Amino acid sequence: MREFSGMLPNQTAVIRGAGVTRREAIARLGGGLGMVGLAAMLHEPGAVAAEVATTGGSTGSPLTPKMTHFPARARRVIHLFMNGGPSQVDTFDPKPALEKYAGQDPPKELVNTMRRTKGKLMPSPFKFAKYGEAGMDISELYPHLSKQADKLCVLRSMHTNLPNHEPSLLMMNSGETQPTRPSMGSWLTYGLGTENQNLPGFVVLCPGSPVVGPQLWSNSFLPGIFQGVHINNSNLDPKKVIGNIDNNEISAGDQRRQLALMRRLNTLHRDQRASDPQLEARIQALEMAFRMQSEAQEAFDISRESKETRALYGEGEFANACLTARRLAERGVRMIQVYYGSGQPWDDHGDILNHRGHAQKSDQAIAGLLLDLQSRGLLEDTLVVWGGEFGRTPTAEGSKGRDHNNLGFSMWLAGGGVKGGYVHGSTDDIGFTAVDKKIHVHDLHATLLHLLGIDHTKLTYRYSGRDFRLTDVSGTVVTDLLA
Repeated sequence: MREFSGMLPNQTAVIRGAGVTRREAIARLGGGLGMVGLAAMLHEPGAVAAEVATTGGSTGSPLTPKMTHFPARARRVIHLFMNGGPSQVDTFDPKPALEKYAGQDPPKELVNTMRRTKGKLMPSPFKFAKYGEAGMDISELYPHLSKQADKLCVLRSMHTNLPNHEPSLLMMNSGETQPTRPSMGSWLTYGLGTENQNLPGFVVLCPGSPVVGPQLWSNSFLPGIFQGVHINNSNLDPKKVIGNIDNNEISAGDQRRQLALMRRLNTLHRDQRASDPQLEARIQALEMAFRMQSEAQEAFDISRESKETRALYGEGEFANACLTARRLAERGVRMIQVYYGSGQPWDDHGDILNHRGHAQKSDQAIAGLLLDLQSRGLLEDTLVVWGGEFGRTPTAEGSKGRDHNNLGFSMWLAGGGVKGGYVHGSTDDIGFTAVDKKIHVHDLHATLLHLLGIDHTKLTYRYSGRDFRLTDVSGTVVTDLLA
């Protein structure tokens, strides 16, 4: 049996046993030094190759950046979520036929039997005009955003499974209609890690709670470190956004020593048992909490921005959230989700004219976000997603409202490797059902992952005897959207 004891202080190799020459020992030693260098390189951000996105593993923290399956066009996502369901025929999908057949029943051949209908056809109360080099149709609800038409990739042929808020919210956020799957942001941080180890990889800015609640940013069966961090942005005072970070009783150095002791105790506890991902997630969370002390409050402090930048976004809760999203994106957070409000504010059953107020509170902020990202060189690798959980019917509910519609609705993307000034697909003549180049939510998720350098069929997690993925067992990359 051969044994190699390593190097003595005088750098002389000691070899026990027979059959190993000095030349062989030096050759083996050289290879070992090379591996030491390689190991150091693999720990650098963006070069972690020990376990890639297919396994979700890493050589250090679970949030360490990981290699992609192929070159990525986007590095991060900002999801502007208009919870409640904006109406496609009042925003990005004009339907002149609604004027012609106003007050009439929708033609039977245009009504899918799976969707209950009620009310008469109702034209949009908002005027449309063409914008940008491509002449994109956008309603008067968006005077600021319309000036950015050449940046938008509008999807007019979206559809999803059900016309109810809860399952559709879950589908858009997790790819499943039941609250049993990880959210998209959790999948992204599981597969890609994050570029800033002092901030969460997945941040949710929501002033309250939407209908379903925390399940929309849940990690589900993924390790807890990948759960979205919910920030109630109704008050963005940095001291209140993340409370109890500053400790007036002990110094940062003493806190560091406390955490070091706790980590040693937890490690001893873990090593005495089988692998415990929940325990490891708790250890990582405590480490993250300490690191956030030095960076989180600065990241959420929008008062550090210039007057010109803040004026670009306008004023209000949603505007401040969009500005915060940009600050988080440029600091390396992988996914930021911005909810328009608590509950389901775009759910205008009673009066579709309420859409005007929602747009006024969000239009300038969204346009400002696109302009700000572009001016900082971030838009080209930041994927901005706008939309709700479904759309609304072209028929009236009551006298002036619109009901839910899952069969055809609009979303748009910008930046991050998608075509600008492009309209994809279409709904039927009255805007009820997607009929051309249809995009299911699974297809959207597959395309978003593709833009981030991930093959959606390979981003899997073994749970309860099955390999799960964000796109379930379907999903096709919509290549027409790629720049």
